[in-house]
Amino acid sequence: MLKIGFHVSIIGRIDEAVDRAVEIGCNTFQIFTRNPRSWKAENLKREEVKAFIEKVERFDMQPVFAHMPYLANLASPRPNIYFLSVKTLKMELERCRILKIPYLVTHLGSHLGSGKSEGFKRIIKAINEAYSSVGGEVTLLLENTAGTKNSMGSSFEDIKYIIDNLKFPDFVGVCFDTAHAYAAGYDLRTQRAVQDVIRRFDEIIGFEKLRLVHLNDSRGGLGSHIDRHEHIGMGKIGEEGFRAILKSKLGRLPLIMETPIDERRSDVENLLKVLELAGLK
Repeated sequence: MLKIGFHVSIIGRIDEAVDRAVEIGCNTFQIFTRNPRSWKAENLKREEVKAFIEKVERFDMQPVFAHMPYLANLASPRPNIYFLSVKTLKMELERCRILKIPYLVTHLGSHLGSGKSEGFKRIIKAINEAYSSVGGEVTLLLENTAGTKNSMGSSFEDIKYIIDNLKFPDFVGVCFDTAHAYAAGYDLRTQRAVQDVIRRFDEIIGFEKLRLVHLNDSRGGLGSHIDRHEHIGMGKIGEEGFRAILKSKLGRLPLIMETPIDERRSDVENLLKVLELAGLK
């Protein structure tokens, strides 16, 4: 059985995210633990935390994933933004611990023209500082990027470099985004291409580090560096690509979709499409 879900809203009460995931047929899901477009975060309410944990257990939604807020940039050369980003990382690791969410996904940010070397130093320093401060109960998942200008982490080699230079590498894993990978130049359109990407990941990083797949099609072409998600099978990766992904080792990992919200296809329809391509419907 696939472990599959979506990024769902926490509007209202945070425990209502579990209800939304159950309603559309998920058996895992991803959330922001707070408003992702603000540096400020309301304290978690005890009764909501209790209800969230109870619902996750009742509906067997493990593992649950959280995602860092949009504003954070762990590679930023701007002192104030960097300070707030590191503070946010610490806060999110702690909020995940309280909510019993075992994984926190983070983008690796942009060096804003200061160079990859400086970006690497800041990312590594941020993660080291966060884990020195809050401990290692929650695993941080480094998400690969599409390779847009000045972005960090679009190649397996870059992610490997970060992990290898951490004080606490065992506390960190990887989230593989299919749309980002394709836009960065990793072909996923055929069974042979998918197997080649898996082999390269295993040789460079180690497949055991991969804990989550963000299952998204890509509006941009192969190597386009365009970070635009598309509905499953409706983008440049296509149905054949997702059929190959789902029948590979990647399909045995938790799968979280972050597909568009528009009139062309609903979340439920994307979920049904995945089940169809996996041969389960």
